[in-house]
Amino acid sequence: MSKPRNLADIAVLAGVSTATVSRALADHPSVRAATRERILALAREHDVRPNQLARNLRLRHTGAIGLAMPLGHARTQHLTDPFFLTLLGFLADGLVERGYDILLSRVIPSCDDWLDRLVDSGRTDGLILIGQSDQYDTIERVAERYAPLVVWGVHRDGQRQLTIGSDNHGGGRLAAEHLAAQGRQRLLFVGDPAPPEFADRLAGFRTGAAAAGGTVEVLATAMTPDQALAGVRARIAAGDVPDGIFAASDVVAMSVLRALAEAGVAVPDEATVVGYDDVTLAAQTVPPLTTIRQDLAKGAGLMIEAMMRRIAGEPATSTVLPPELIVRGSSLS
Repeated sequence: MSKPRNLADIAVLAGVSTATVSRALADHPSVRAATRERILALAREHDVRPNQLARNLRLRHTGAIGLAMPLGHARTQHLTDPFFLTLLGFLADGLVERGYDILLSRVIPSCDDWLDRLVDSGRTDGLILIGQSDQYDTIERVAERYAPLVVWGVHRDGQRQLTIGSDNHGGGRLAAEHLAAQGRQRLLFVGDPAPPEFADRLAGFRTGAAAAGGTVEVLATAMTPDQALAGVRARIAAGDVPDGIFAASDVVAMSVLRALAEAGVAVPDEATVVGYDDVTLAAQTVPPLTTIRQDLAKGAGLMIEAMMRRIAGEPATSTVLPPELIVRGSSLS
């Protein structure tokens, strides 16, 4: 027999009917425990999963949308991050208003098929990913076969995945241009430069700085407050404080402000700070944080609309939202 590819093949190996295999994989109580365990072991061994999605589509829909946050690059990051909470809130409100339930997942990818398992679970009518992390290639592969998949993240020419997100390169450029207008020349980027969104922010920051004759250094750090704070503290302790700092997110920028305050570095007189996102807390820091705003309310609406179109079998396209510079006290001398 060739490699088992479906439930019928597993049924032959187990010596039972295809219906029994289907019931066993659905954990139906009519299947004896020993039989169920044998079938589950064979299914795992040969990586065969029930096409529950097809079954649910025959029943029209599940009435649920999955919301997942992949954390391949930042395993210590949490849903309590203000950016994620804000975007999740807008998405949840919009989906509930359309009559959908929500299935929320925080995913730390441990194997190549984590996304396949989510979209093939049969528990949702579609899946929204909040961020691409370091999983861009995996998302591309699954997007080729699974239409109701919408992603918050960067857009690349020719990509298969449908994305909604801000112009991160343009946002980074805005930050550099603003710092240059304040007379800042020794610039520092603080954050994780690897994930696509942050990489684009850094690239735009470098472009804007080069055009103004400035230089850019990178302080690579995880995006959690404690780790960002530790990185900036170490930099300051080494006696090298740049006069213009661009943080990859507002959360990181808040850690920058704290480290500077602890070291007695006056903001914005000695060092100016710009963040990214414009979360609610950005206006409450001391001094209030200058930042690059992403329109998360509009972005969430576009993601939901794109999802509804894909579920209905209609075409939907990616959208890149323009960023906006929000000037506050952390960069005004």
